[in-house]
Amino acid sequence: MSRRSGAPSKGDRREQALLDAAEELLAAVPFEEVTVDAIAKGAGISRAAVYFYFGSKQDVLAALVARTMTAVRQGADLAADDAATPPAELAERAARAVARVWQEHGTVMRAAVDHAFAHPDIGAAWTAVVEEFAAVMTRVLLRAGLPDSTGPQGAAALAAALCWMTERTFYRAACVPDPDWDGTAATVAEVWRRVMAAPAA
Repeated sequence: MSRRSGAPSKGDRREQALLDAAEELLAAVPFEEVTVDAIAKGAGISRAAVYFYFGSKQDVLAALVARTMTAVRQGADLAADDAATPPAELAERAARAVARVWQEHGTVMRAAVDHAFAHPDIGAAWTAVVEEFAAVMTRVLLRAGLPDSTGPQGAAALAAALCWMTERTFYRAACVPDPDWDGTAATVAEVWRRVMAAPAA
């Protein structure tokens, strides 16, 4: 009998199992101590099979970053086109969504930031996530009335700067015991609101 359309294949399930195993390991040990052998063991497959899906443990982390942020990107993309919701509220929703991801997958996020410069694949995956989020938030800033220009005061430049600020703010929050995720999200949202409310120069 043929597989139902949309049902995950055996390969898909194995790949997800590898990512799940890697995330569990990151919750227990630093990324430097994670090995391909340990990932394979956690996923219940052979070490050789890991390399069918990923070329290295760095590739695994890059894929983990992409998986972790997919839901946030999709949610933000839909929210940006919600014409009935004020832009400031959309920014607050986005900040809360990012806070949830950091709270639930903080070990993945921290590892990505820590190794983005040393490992090009991880850095590329992380940069792509932030840039895609910035593109979505650019639309929110445009709706708030910020100029659609290429200069430093344009919506795109401001969204990029604010998204990288958001990344660093949540990273710092994740580095302390018992992070105040709600407070961090509120602060980030307030910065976005003030930028939207600032008069154009």
